Formats: sequence, structure tokens, C-alpha cells
Amino acid sequence: MHSSETDSEQQLLTLVRQGDSAAARAVYSTYVRYLAAVCSRYIVNSEDVKDVLQDSFLKIFSGIASFRYRGSGSLKGWVTKVTVNETLRFLQKNSRLEFVAISDNDFDCVDEEPDIDIIPSSVLFSLIRELPDGYRTIFNLYVIENKSHKEIAGLLGIKESTSASQLHRAKSILAAKIRQYNSKNNVKL
Repeated sequence: MHSSETDSEQQLLTLVRQGDSAAARAVYSTYVRYLAAVCSRYIVNSEDVKDVLQDSFLKIFSGIASFRYRGSGSLKGWVTKVTVNETLRFLQKNSRLEFVAISDNDFDCVDEEPDIDIIPSSVLFSLIRELPDGYRTIFNLYVIENKSHKEIAGLLGIKESTSASQLHRAKSILAAKIRQYNSKNNVKL
């Protein structure tokens, strides 16, 4: 962001904190689509996404007074963190996170990374959304949110080894889905 954009972002925050409803609408309209996409990485049902998004914005606006602006991108980072946390809370509250025990035999398979550069991002997004909730959640937290297995374990109340094994399984399932897509669509590697 340029300094004028940073200044306008800070000015917008100041107005929101002063109770300016137009500024609050501007924050909402700036981030609603992005945060809906964040929720959709974890939650498949569109009504559930809307509910979590609403809860996220309630949390954002009730906590914005204590948010400390740290420069360009910090507001987006903060609203993303709030939304991811609300999404995880929703998944846990609704018992959507089931973790499957994985035997040692599952780790014997070769970790062959499929070529994802030749698949449209919308297809890849759809394939990720097809993963079971627990796998999808850990995959997103690790791959997209750059969380460590220790951080994921803390967020979800599981063991680090469970996070690692679920990520391994999620990657295996996703790789199989990608290979299936490539062969079905005659994608040449």
C-alpha cells in the first residue's frame, strides 16, 4: 500500500472507532468477499459460511477498539485471524472436526507431489473443499495459514502427531483427486 492508502486505512479505523456507520460499512464492504472466501476454505455449507461471517464481523467490530494498527496489511491480517478463529470455533461447536486414526502403513506410501500448476485454481479449491472437515481444516491451517503442527494442536485441542498425520492423509487424498482430475481431463504432465 502507498502511504496515502495507509493514511486512509488509519483514518477509516479512527472513524469506525468513533462510531461512524459509513466507515463501518466501508470496512465491511472492503473485506466481506475476502473473508467469505476464507470461511469457504473450511466450511462447505453456504448458510454456515454466512453465519460464521456474521459472527466474525460482530467480533471484528466489537474488538476493533483494541486492535493496534501496525501498518499496511495489519488490518487485513487481524480480520483474517478473527475469521479463522470464529470458523474453527464453529467447526468445534458443531462437532465437524473428526480425526481418523492412521496406521503406520499409511505412512509407507510415497509422497509424490502432483503437478498443481496445470490445474485451474478454482478446480484445486473445489478439490480441497471435498476433503473431510478435519483433513480440510488441518490442510488449510498448515498450508494456507502457515501454522505449525504445534499451533494447530493448540488451536484444535489435539496432539501435534494427530495434526501431522491428518495433514499427511489430507495431502494423499488431495494428490489422488488431482491425479484423477488430470487423467479424466487428459492433462499431460
